Amino acid sequence: MTKTKSKQKLSNQMWGGRFEEKPSSLMQQINQSISFDKKLYRQDISGSIAHAKMLAKVKIISESEKNKIVKGLQQIKNEIESGKFNFSIELEDIHLNIESRLKEIIGDCAGKLHTARSRNDQVAVDLRLFIRENIDEILLLLHDLQKNLVKKSTENLTTIIPGFTHLQVAQPVLFSHHLMAYFEMFKRDSSRLRDLRNRMNECPLGACALAGTSYPIDRNFVAKELGFDRPTANSMDSVSDRDFVIEFLFCLNLIANHLSRFSEEIIMWMSRGFQFIKLSDRFTSGSSIMPQKKNPDGAELIRGKTGRITGALVALLTTMKALSLTYSKDMQEDKEPLFDALENSKICIELMTKMIDDFVVNKNKMYEMASCDYSCATDIADWLVKNLKIPFRQSHHITGSIVKMAEEKGLELHQLKLSDMQKIEKKITQDIFNFLDPLKSINSRQSYGGTSSIEVKKQIENAKKYLKAN
Repeated sequence: MTKTKSKQKLSNQMWGGRFEEKPSSLMQQINQSISFDKKLYRQDISGSIAHAKMLAKVKIISESEKNKIVKGLQQIKNEIESGKFNFSIELEDIHLNIESRLKEIIGDCAGKLHTARSRNDQVAVDLRLFIRENIDEILLLLHDLQKNLVKKSTENLTTIIPGFTHLQVAQPVLFSHHLMAYFEMFKRDSSRLRDLRNRMNECPLGACALAGTSYPIDRNFVAKELGFDRPTANSMDSVSDRDFVIEFLFCLNLIANHLSRFSEEIIMWMSRGFQFIKLSDRFTSGSSIMPQKKNPDGAELIRGKTGRITGALVALLTTMKALSLTYSKDMQEDKEPLFDALENSKICIELMTKMIDDFVVNKNKMYEMASCDYSCATDIADWLVKNLKIPFRQSHHITGSIVKMAEEKGLELHQLKLSDMQKIEKKITQDIFNFLDPLKSINSRQSYGGTSSIEVKKQIENAKKYLKAN
């Protein structure tokens, strides 16, 4: 055997005759992706089966060859799922690992499967299938989360909580109204995922390396087999962009941000200064040194994971920002951030869903804070406008003076005497005190989407209809 032939035996068999030597161990380490892209085995096998069926349909391979290929791929799927498959770092990725094993099972016929495709369009279809499947899973998780928000809102239709701006007590609102605000956020998150699913539901198989193929393939057939709406329209775009991965990560980021904001509130509500809610031992932890502590670690971890999920988006945006068309090996860096962000997003959504169901509300503490810090001051201003026809800017000034007087006397607004208020605006009548009660203040907010009991009940009913339809 010649020296050249000996070297060729050592080289990666998938490369053919161009390379004589194996890559260095360091090159193998940085080049391999099988350690993480093995997650795509189901999608890769599904794409290969659809491709084999298409090759048989257009007579590029025979029916018997197709059957051998499909049977071999199904065997490989079973081997992977039973833990019997031996993944090899020398074969780099999930595509070559599966193809190599297929050759061991069915012989040289396995080599025909790669006709009219490239790993470039192969990984692109794998990722689209993977993200599409996970969009459906996340939509179900968000549905459960929203369901628990509606449940907790229904249980708290008369519970009053202070509404804040700048973390200062602003106006009293129903706790159910506060919770339903998050329902709306997660509803938009679901809507974005559905939009993305529709937009990305195009099949890149058949784009090959970048230029398409001279074989008489049927891309519409493959697209239909894999549940796509249509094939992608441009072969170069098909293999070179990861905007659908970036957009998915963006959607995950918004979900994580909404979860993080809610987590921040849970953390505050559990603190000594608020004492609005309690979480059970299942979602809290203690201190190794302070035996009295009960920490909201579940909420804190959700808040912390948000930075990690944001990092995944930034990482991929940075990777893609300066790549010329078409495929570059840099794009292998799309998977680890995607897998990590996805896994952590799912955990965070599920954890929040369970915490919402778990927390116990301290209605008295909520009402106590909602009643202080002049939370009904806006109601005085509104009363002056409605009853005395005073322009709002002027009524705002008068109300500010009344609040200042109450502060100086160390009283809440409802504790002031009518004569005190009349020193600032002589036309004020006893009727104004009817609007200095938090519940009356709340129920006066009957504008669409407001915090009145009537409006919140409508929001909850609409939410139930939405959940039933989706």
